[in-house]
Amino acid sequence: MAPLAGLAPLARVAQLAGLAQTAKLARMAQTALLAQMARPAQSARPARVARVAPLAQMARVARLAQLAQVLALLAVLGAPHAARAAEPLENDSEPGKAGTAGKPRKGTAELEELDLGTAGKGAAWTSWFNIDHPGGDGDHESLAAIRFYYGDRVCARPVAIEARSTGWQLPAALGQVVHASPGRGFRCLHREQPAGTACANYHVRFLCPWDDVYWSHWSPWSPCSRSACGTRGSQSRSRRCRSSRSPAPLRELRCRGKATERRPCSAGPCPEPTWTEWGSWGPCSRSCGRSGTRVRRRSCRPSKSPRCPGRATEVQKCRPSPCPGNPPGAPSAVPPQPAGSEPPAGCAGHTLRGTVVTEAGMALPGARVYLEGGPPVLLARSDAQGRFTASGLCPGPAANISAHRDGFAPGLAPIVTNGSGVAEAHLRLRRLEKPYMVLHPAARVREAGQDVTFCCKASGTPAPQKYYWYHNGTLLEGTAERSSGRLALRGLAPEQAGTYHCKASSEAGAIRSAPAQLTVLAQGQQSCRAEPEPSLVELPSECPQDASGSRYYNVGRCPASPCPGGPEEPLGCGGEPGLCCGVRRMELRQVQCAGSVLPLKVVAECGCGPCAQPRVLVQGRVTAADTGEPLRFGHIFLGGKKVGFTGYQGSFTIEVPPDTQRLVTRFVDGQQRLVDAVKVLPFDRRGGAVYQEVKMLRKKEPVELDGGRSNAIPLGEAGGREPVGELVLPAGAFLRPSGEVFNGTVKASVTFVDPRDVGTASAASSDLSFANAEGEIVPLRTYGMFAVDFREGDSGAELQAGPVQVRMDAGQVWMAEHLRKMKLWSLNPESGLWEEEGVLRPAGGGRRKREERTFLVGNLEIRERRLFNLDVPEDRRCFVKVRAYSNEKFNPYEQLEGVVVSLINLEPQPGFPSNPRAWGRFDSAVTGPNGACLPAFCDARRPDAYAALVTATLGGEELEAVASSPKLNPNAVGVAQPYLGKLGYRRSDHEDAALKKTAFQINVAKPDPNNVDENNGPVYSYRSLRECEEAPVSANHLRFYRVEVDKYEYNVVPFKESDVTSWTGDYLAWWPNPQEFRACFIKVRLEGPREYMVRSRNVGGSHPRTRGQLYGLRDSRSVRDPQLGDASGACVEFKCGGMLFDQSLADRTLVSIVPQGSCRRTAINGLLRDYLSRHPPLADNNHTAAFSMLAPLDPLGHNYGIYTVTDQNPRLAKEIAIGRCFAGTSDGFSREMRAGEGTAVTFECQERPAGRESLFQRLLSAPAEALADIRREMGSSELRRAPPEVMDFASGAPSRPAATRRTPSSQRRPGRPRGQP
Repeated sequence: MAPLAGLAPLARVAQLAGLAQTAKLARMAQTALLAQMARPAQSARPARVARVAPLAQMARVARLAQLAQVLALLAVLGAPHAARAAEPLENDSEPGKAGTAGKPRKGTAELEELDLGTAGKGAAWTSWFNIDHPGGDGDHESLAAIRFYYGDRVCARPVAIEARSTGWQLPAALGQVVHASPGRGFRCLHREQPAGTACANYHVRFLCPWDDVYWSHWSPWSPCSRSACGTRGSQSRSRRCRSSRSPAPLRELRCRGKATERRPCSAGPCPEPTWTEWGSWGPCSRSCGRSGTRVRRRSCRPSKSPRCPGRATEVQKCRPSPCPGNPPGAPSAVPPQPAGSEPPAGCAGHTLRGTVVTEAGMALPGARVYLEGGPPVLLARSDAQGRFTASGLCPGPAANISAHRDGFAPGLAPIVTNGSGVAEAHLRLRRLEKPYMVLHPAARVREAGQDVTFCCKASGTPAPQKYYWYHNGTLLEGTAERSSGRLALRGLAPEQAGTYHCKASSEAGAIRSAPAQLTVLAQGQQSCRAEPEPSLVELPSECPQDASGSRYYNVGRCPASPCPGGPEEPLGCGGEPGLCCGVRRMELRQVQCAGSVLPLKVVAECGCGPCAQPRVLVQGRVTAADTGEPLRFGHIFLGGKKVGFTGYQGSFTIEVPPDTQRLVTRFVDGQQRLVDAVKVLPFDRRGGAVYQEVKMLRKKEPVELDGGRSNAIPLGEAGGREPVGELVLPAGAFLRPSGEVFNGTVKASVTFVDPRDVGTASAASSDLSFANAEGEIVPLRTYGMFAVDFREGDSGAELQAGPVQVRMDAGQVWMAEHLRKMKLWSLNPESGLWEEEGVLRPAGGGRRKREERTFLVGNLEIRERRLFNLDVPEDRRCFVKVRAYSNEKFNPYEQLEGVVVSLINLEPQPGFPSNPRAWGRFDSAVTGPNGACLPAFCDARRPDAYAALVTATLGGEELEAVASSPKLNPNAVGVAQPYLGKLGYRRSDHEDAALKKTAFQINVAKPDPNNVDENNGPVYSYRSLRECEEAPVSANHLRFYRVEVDKYEYNVVPFKESDVTSWTGDYLAWWPNPQEFRACFIKVRLEGPREYMVRSRNVGGSHPRTRGQLYGLRDSRSVRDPQLGDASGACVEFKCGGMLFDQSLADRTLVSIVPQGSCRRTAINGLLRDYLSRHPPLADNNHTAAFSMLAPLDPLGHNYGIYTVTDQNPRLAKEIAIGRCFAGTSDGFSREMRAGEGTAVTFECQERPAGRESLFQRLLSAPAEALADIRREMGSSELRRAPPEVMDFASGAPSRPAATRRTPSSQRRPGRPRGQP
């Protein structure tokens, strides 16, 4: 009974520490027990028994403890995972056999903080990761390396880890020694394995709390809230809502249940009340001069009724010493006297000294210093070093002083005295920053009578303290000057529906939030119709649907519209997942296709459910604008927070925080060779990844200046052009951070972004916007940007510049109204908005050098900010409607979402600024289900006053614009005449066919409201944004399309790759995980006189739920290799092997590759053949006109002819994989086919005799007969085998009775993959 009595504490140890030490004791006890039993028989029997008995008992205890360890792990994983006990976890352990525990490491104690039973659905496994192969000293799957390559795909606090070999075996089954830790990862070392063996190739996955949110364990009960006698209080205990990811800024974490529990408590009855002793007398209320008062106090114990008799306070007069030379009533602060004058007749010998600096510690001259709490008498001004001195000041013991300076928020600091007559005060001032929104109100749907809360929050210096709320543009009564950005509406009525926005203000300015739509439904009104909306998918070419030959089938869709929240829905300001319309039920249909049937799943019913919350990502690459050199390991900032680094090739991935409206990102070159780039990156709010190329300007080579002399640096003199202006630095303008003037050698680098060169538009910072006085974000038109960098010549220390002069050549501005509105701006790197620095005014007096030129002059201080702009606000604004399509058919249901459309405003034609190729502004937007609306400058008087150059990219691929020559087709362009002629549409190759076809240019002619032909798009007035966004597809719009010649994709479970929210969890889904998309391609070489169509057919191979069922089809035409003559190559997608959507069991997809024509397989990649033979079962490859395989679980590379890429964007993953496949390498990218490199399988194709159908055509027209012929050709022995799935091209049962055909399932036992015994 002794071992059983010790089991309970051992089970607790198992739960907290994995029983690592106990398991180690188990092995030691068993080893010692065997050694004792194996000793010679002549040993004294009583002594042997005495030694063996404790060891045996210890071994029994250890075995019981190991059983407790398994039970504890099942308890941690929760009931949903208990059914998977057949898949043991590998805990953090020292070297030892997998499945046994070793010495626990730090980090396992973190399990104590988890309460996964409160995490909604418990915990969930990540996908599998395999970043290392067993080369060198072993296989290392480090958690830090996995995070480096895959970012946040692993939660910050995984609670368990599992490892399997590529053969899907546990390390214990292989008898290998491994190390596994959920906090560190996995490793296997060759030197620790049995002799003659090496580590297998492992992949790992991690267990993360479901939804990344869970409760911690309850804290101990707190002390009673009332310690006073005779009172009843309460005590509480709490738990924290934790996230395995870093929570987004301003986003509340929400867990189900209460965070705090309370219970009553009491401190007992009270004793009789009594007074305490009197305290000492306090200080006199006056330090000198007239008489004052002083106070002493006592207290009643206990303080509750009945009260003690008498008073608790006594006051008496006090007489301070007279003030030296200061008559009664005179002020204690004496204004500073001019130099050389007598000191004031105040507090002689008393001096106040101090400094005024910026938040970064740089000296701030010219600051005004005042004594707080008294008359507004100026004490002093700070000098060039930021120092100030005030004499004759007698401050009180709690006195404060304040400092004020234009462009900075006031600062306050206490006065510190040392008793010697000298007092000190040091102030730090923060630069005034206009407010900017960090939390916008979100759209809501409610039923009448329910409540709703809108929230907004703004940041800035000083922080905004006033918030105003507007309903449909009208200020709501009673909401003026709210100090909190919350608007609560109770008992909603239908008339309260509409748009709501807030405005935050401070002394620096104002900012408006984005509008939020409130929908108020009547009681019982349905916001989600059960009947799905129509959605068409294209069927294979052998599947005509009607008499007209249409190959489109309606599979239905559920609009992702919000549903009203329930009465229990929280009213806080955190992220509200809410309810959305989605798929409630799907049905399997059978589509007749040329003698066979094709399975297809369609949406049968829609309903409200939890809203999908896909990750919103921005991916891309950062390179130098001049050389294309990648920014290696550059710093990435969101606002003022550092969020990561760029990769070795300059790649980056940013997860967009929830509720973000403008994604302001700053890229910093750690080597200071490139100018910091502040970009406002477009993203798709509905989820998925958007790809963006970021260009950074190279810093201009510094020139050496003499700091003791006046200097002038030209702005924009490159290319033989006249400079736009110049930066004039007077003698002594350079300052060290301490405020000391630097007169030595200065290395000055001034990098100018010249808008007269269109090529610089992609490298310009921000999106050229500012917040006006009403808080509305409005555009600017730039005449040039410049970044400055001043450093000491010897030490390289950074320098500031005092008041400098910016002179702009007025001859560069031909629009008279712009001369009056020209201003200097600086960029706020956190908000991405430009803020006004000063006004440029015509220079007065004589001109020094170029008498024929007139300058606009402004003054500037160069301190924290180093990027400036010469801009004017422009109010002639419009929107341009653009759509993107998957092909040239321009079908409305084949629009592409997630396409980044960019618009560059080109300079007006002559008569306006001189160079017609100059640019003035740029904008980007991401297409949604109804296209995109891009802001642009426009003009109503002259159609050609402003032009726009428009491009579109999808995952780094440039889309093609509609042709404008040799003949303009209005139906193809998407705009009807005569408005199309007014726009002057021209594709980039209009005059030179050698140019790319990926851009078009139009005149942004503002529509005439009195002309019916111009009121239907594609240009909308600036106040008609909503009309632009909601315009039907039949309205005029401009178009891009994707060039996909002879390429076809079919999924049994429909999924729109440009809309992640259209994903449906189903075993037959092509993509099993909407958070991660793994694209797999196989490279096929075809030797023949022409190009050939190649199809991949993908069915379930090893998973019992999907074996033999179709996932989808892929068709791709081969591309001629210009170097190999009669050879072409095809990159064909197939469904990757791996976990299905439930993440419980992997499936090795049965992939069949069939080329069109009379083709014969002649070669298979040797490495691929060996890999497949080492990873059974093998697929049948009896017919030489095709190739079949069970998809590998490993991410094989170009040496095998297999190309695998994982990404959060399915199209981007495909693009990268195709680029590598074309190049025949695992890390390259090419659009030119190299058929002889990195090939998996080779076919030799010949022209068939006239009148004879190819196998491909026979499978399309009569698949059942073609399969019967194949069986006859393979001999009678093959009739006893299952027909090769690779030949079942049409993917279904024949139209004749199934009894005439033997299916694969009838040939072998269910649940056992073919090829296994």
